Amino acid sequence: MYSDPEKLLRAMFDAAVAAAQPSLCVPPHLPEKPEGKLIVIGAGKASASMARAVEQHWSGPLSGLVVTRYGHAVACDKIEVVEAAHPVPDKAGLDAAARILDLARSAGPDDTVLCLISGGGSALLPMPLEPLMLEDKQAVTRALLACGAPISEINCVRRHLSGIKGGRLAAAAHPARVVSLLISDVPGDHPLDIASGPTVGDPTTADDARAILKRYDISAPQAVLDVLASVRCESVKPDDERLKNTENVMIAAPQISLEAAAEIAVRESLPVHILSDAIEGEARDVGKTLAGIALQVARRGQPFEPPCILLSGGETTVTVRGQGRGGRNVEFLLSLAQTLEAQPGIWALAADTDGVDGIEETAGAIVTPDTRERGLAKGMTLAAALADNDGHGFFGALGDAVVTGPTTTNVNDFRAIYIRERAEEKT
Repeated sequence: MYSDPEKLLRAMFDAAVAAAQPSLCVPPHLPEKPEGKLIVIGAGKASASMARAVEQHWSGPLSGLVVTRYGHAVACDKIEVVEAAHPVPDKAGLDAAARILDLARSAGPDDTVLCLISGGGSALLPMPLEPLMLEDKQAVTRALLACGAPISEINCVRRHLSGIKGGRLAAAAHPARVVSLLISDVPGDHPLDIASGPTVGDPTTADDARAILKRYDISAPQAVLDVLASVRCESVKPDDERLKNTENVMIAAPQISLEAAAEIAVRESLPVHILSDAIEGEARDVGKTLAGIALQVARRGQPFEPPCILLSGGETTVTVRGQGRGGRNVEFLLSLAQTLEAQPGIWALAADTDGVDGIEETAGAIVTPDTRERGLAKGMTLAAALADNDGHGFFGALGDAVVTGPTTTNVNDFRAIYIRERAEEKT
């Protein structure tokens, strides 16, 4: 059915996104009706579509508020939807976070607080610990995003500068029952790292946060350093009594989406190999590594025989060196294409399942066997684009960008490499 490799890869990506849609994964996990009220709160790129799924499948009264990224809102009747900035927080997020915390505090012992948490929630729920200002959090966020730190370390710092993350949101709702439905966008699906764990006990400490800033030589504002040196920055720990009535439920994750994508290829009688759903590291290094595996398959028939498709997920990072328009998926693809050296018979797609790679309103891109040559014909080289972190500029000029618009979900990065045939032996 898919004679065109590009159409096949795009169909697989679309299947991965569809498998994580809240309309499918939210309804089976709704809690039983409480004696009191159902209060719905949440944050993340999928929170609005999760809220709509709750409304469509809940028969009793409910109310609440969720915050999502600009452009990711969907219409809800009873749950208010607010939009705010991502990945660097803004005042709209700050105001929404205060209102969400107030809703949690308003819950009584007979109420249930339903938290809808997905990727992006860290930036969308900014509540700096006093006396920090929003500008302090923005400065630290920008520095962390640019230094190449993994999401687990970024979120550790965020938790210790926040009045709502690291279990504080669930603690505020005590003694009400708290049920959190989580859509994972983090390697390993650790609940603590999804939106920095607003309803999850945090075993990390202020010492850990300070060590991360030192490791990446981040010059944080003095107010940030002062807060991290104080006892008030410690997050809610896993054994805290206020979390005893809290349940965190994983309802969608990268592995589920990779398996859905694999089904598309299987229908085409193509072998599929899921390498991992939790690959981390510098995007350009991951690109080199996966290109090396693809070349081994194409040239040696090892460890897999072509034709076949290699799938992976996770979250890479980018250390910003240039001034281009980039994101981790297009950075990965630039490095992959450079290492493949125009090897015939290999295509690849990498994209973010939320529809936004970095800060660009583009999900990712596609690499073809002639990507390098088409770039040269337009006066562009892969090496120059990679040095300038200009993946979106490069692939956009070729017409190879993957544009979806907001997908209203988020299970992180999707990568697929199609090796169609063995390389011809050179004589």
